Amino acid sequence: MLPKKALSVLLLDNVIMTRWENYLAAAGKIIAEYDGSLPLHHFLKGFFKQHPYMGSRDRRHISQLVYSYYRLGYLYKADKSVQERILLGSYLCKAEEAENFTIEAPAEIPFESIFPFQNELSPEINPLAFSQSFLKQPFLFIRTRKDKQEAIKKLLTRNEISFDEWGPNTLALPNSTKIDAIVTDKSWYEIQDASSQEVGNLFHPKPGEAWWDSCAASGGKSILLLDKEPKIKLMVSDVRPSIIANLHMRFKEAGIRDYTSMVMDLTGNIALERRFDHIILDAPCSGSGTWGRTPENLSFFKEEQIREFQQLQQSIAGNVVKLLKPGGSLIYITCSVFRAENEEVVAHLENTTNLKKQEGGIIPGYEKGADSMFAVRLA
Repeated sequence: MLPKKALSVLLLDNVIMTRWENYLAAAGKIIAEYDGSLPLHHFLKGFFKQHPYMGSRDRRHISQLVYSYYRLGYLYKADKSVQERILLGSYLCKAEEAENFTIEAPAEIPFESIFPFQNELSPEINPLAFSQSFLKQPFLFIRTRKDKQEAIKKLLTRNEISFDEWGPNTLALPNSTKIDAIVTDKSWYEIQDASSQEVGNLFHPKPGEAWWDSCAASGGKSILLLDKEPKIKLMVSDVRPSIIANLHMRFKEAGIRDYTSMVMDLTGNIALERRFDHIILDAPCSGSGTWGRTPENLSFFKEEQIREFQQLQQSIAGNVVKLLKPGGSLIYITCSVFRAENEEVVAHLENTTNLKKQEGGIIPGYEKGADSMFAVRLA
């Protein structure tokens, strides 16, 4: 049976019923206007700015209804109305808002249809488990530094913030946690997904080695690398000057000063005389392993983009490996679940270079409220 459109709020008065009807209408309006060109949270911020009469509680409930809709992915996309899918999404996501509606969910739900690109998945991905993971917001993870985990746990407890300890340097927190307001010394921790932290298992640095983080973004993996071995010679690069500026700020907060940086386009010939013992390539990708955090991306992604990313990845990887010293290694990373961006790129590198896969593979974060990634070390 289809979810009922009728709203029921435990027989509350008409004022309350009207409020929830307005929330549902506002969520529908946002979905109708949103085209995916901006991250959803930015679009919502602009929408609420245009409707200043909505208070913080209103914004929270409406936002949750919208996100619940997008967490359904393609489930019943052709069979149910937007309003029906908002209500069903709230129910399946066990959202607080669902308690304010009468909803009848279908007896059997084809959860695999949430994610329509089943045939494109890496073989190590469990299609059903991955699809179902969209219905739950991933955790906020921090990697603790400088032996400060116990001190951070005390601060979290004092502020009544729940957390799970995943390891000697990893804490999982509710996604809405304002960690910077609780732990004010930013050198104590890094916000870094658990799967991204696990990538560090492929880093085997030795003092004096030359490392290049070639698509460094804001530098999280470089900081992880330096925490493992601070006496390496590190160069970082990215194609975006603004991102490198952010990296400088993040490194400063982390207490890191001994490194070099460059703004660099890796899609063409790389005019660089240096050679490196090891290169980290966190390649531009679909980001499909992170869509649990940004579920709107699933609704606007086109299958043909997978091959476009693959071609870009093969081009960049082919360029950067030319700067490896003999016997060096490449750590190839994506936050994708697509075979074409992962195993097929590794196969391409094995066929076109002297590199061979040594270790690594899929990191299935969907099983534990984290991102899913792919990371392989080739040498």
